Formats: sequence, C-alpha cells, structure tokens
Amino acid sequence: MGAEETGVRDMSELSVRTVRLDPMTVATFRAVAENPEPAAWSMLQAWAEPQGMFDDVSSHPVYGFNNPGPSPDRSDYGYEFWIKVSDGVESSGDVQVRDFEGGLYAVTTCALAGDPNGTVPEVWLQLLHWVQESKHEWRRTTHELEKLVNPGAEEKDIILELYLPIEPGGPT
Repeated sequence: MGAEETGVRDMSELSVRTVRLDPMTVATFRAVAENPEPAAWSMLQAWAEPQGMFDDVSSHPVYGFNNPGPSPDRSDYGYEFWIKVSDGVESSGDVQVRDFEGGLYAVTTCALAGDPNGTVPEVWLQLLHWVQESKHEWRRTTHELEKLVNPGAEEKDIILELYLPIEPGGPT
C-alpha cells in the first residue's frame, strides 16, 4: 500500500492522477557525475538485491530525483535513489536511512525511451503544465520524484511514474 489514489483526470494525451504518498522510511543512495543515475543505481542494487527487495516492489518501491539538479555552469549533477525499507533498518556505511513525510502528488507515467508523449523532461513539463491548469498548486517545499515501475529492467524498457508535489487547491 503506502499510497492513496485520489483522482484521475486526462488533459490532452497526458493521463494524470493525484496520489497521496504515506510517510515512509527510506534507504538513500546518491552519486554525483555527468551521468550519475547508473552509479547511484549500482549502489542501490548492490544493497537491495541480495535482500530480495526487488522481488516485492509494492512493499519496497524505488524513487529517484536530481540532487543537486543540473546547472548550466557545471557538467555534473547528482541523482539520489530511495527504496522504502521496514522500520528498524539503520544507516550504515554509505547507506543513509531517513524518514520521508509523504504528501500529495500529481502523477503520470512515461517510458524512459520511446514514450509517445516525448522524452522524460518533456513529460515533466507537460505534468507541470497540467498542475498549472488544474485546481492544485505546485508544492515547492519538497522535490519531485521518479518512481521506477519495473526496477531491474533494461534501460530501454524502464517505465517511470513522475510525481510532482502539489497542494490541494480550490474548485476548478
């Protein structure tokens, strides 16, 4: 469980739903490089796979986000992966465990490669536009999340759910 779906709307071809993520404890894995995602993924995979966490992605969902984000004045940026863990898991070595407060998100799904709505950055912009046109407001006090629907898939087959944090708004 961990998430409550609160609504579905369709704006043009982008299907968007609102989801409330419950608070959760996560283990974090972060790398900084010109292409940091593979390095951060390798750290996560080396830690989570032997524990069988990828065998039950509903109990151990994987989220990622830029940290720090790309910048025009430097070639590298950071990417951080989170995996939901059970209470009682503690930080050790390079694995940091922290609490995530959850919250309300506008969510859409896209393929890493070959999505009919465009590239991942293009779909993010469409999701932002959806929020701007909706009754909700972008909640800028936290960061966006990319949830891996199929951890362990080949890069060309990866499916992401994009989570844009929102505040409930008034009537549309």
